[in-house]
Amino acid sequence: MKKSPFIVAIAAALLAACASTPAPVVSNPPATTVPSAPSVATVDVTGSEPVLQGGKVSAAQLAAAVKAAPDQRSAQALLNGHSVYFDFDQSVVKDDQRGVVEGNAAFLNRFSSKVLVQGNTDSRGSREYNLALGQRRAESVKQSLEVLGVKPAQIEAVSFGKEKPRAEGDSEAANAENRRADFVYPQ
Repeated sequence: MKKSPFIVAIAAALLAACASTPAPVVSNPPATTVPSAPSVATVDVTGSEPVLQGGKVSAAQLAAAVKAAPDQRSAQALLNGHSVYFDFDQSVVKDDQRGVVEGNAAFLNRFSSKVLVQGNTDSRGSREYNLALGQRRAESVKQSLEVLGVKPAQIEAVSFGKEKPRAEGDSEAANAENRRADFVYPQ
C-alpha cells in the first residue's frame, strides 16, 4: 500500500494539534495593602492639650488623649459622643469598641470620678426582654472597666432598654445606632 506524503503530513499535523501543552501559569502578585489614613481625627498627645481635627478623637486614640489632657474638664470633653456599640442581641464588648472603654477607664482611674453606664437596645423585642438586654450590656461595660482598674464603687450600671433611642426608625442603621451603652458623668 502506497501512502501519499500529503496524507502523512496531514496526519502529523492533526496529531500535533491534539497534543496539549500546559497552559502557562500566570501568578498574580500578592495583594498589597496600602495603609489608609485614619478616617477620624488625629490627636497630638505630645503637647499640653490634645489637638483635635474633625472635632472628634477616634476610639483607638481616646485613652492616650485622656491621659494627656491637662485637666478633668478637657479629658471629659474628649469622652463626649463616644458610646460602646453592640451587635444584634449581644452584650459582649467587641474588640473594635475596646478603645472607648479604655478611654473611659483612663478617665476614671485618673480623676476618681463616678460614671453611670446606660445600656440601650434597638426597638425589636418586648419591653421586658430589652430591659434585660440593656442591663447585660451595661454590666458588660462595667466589668470591662473593672478589669482596667476602675473601682466598682465608681460605676453604676442601668438599663433603658428601647426607651431612649438615639435614632428613630426601623432601618438597620437606626437599629445599630440604638444598640449601645452610654457613659454619663456628673456635671
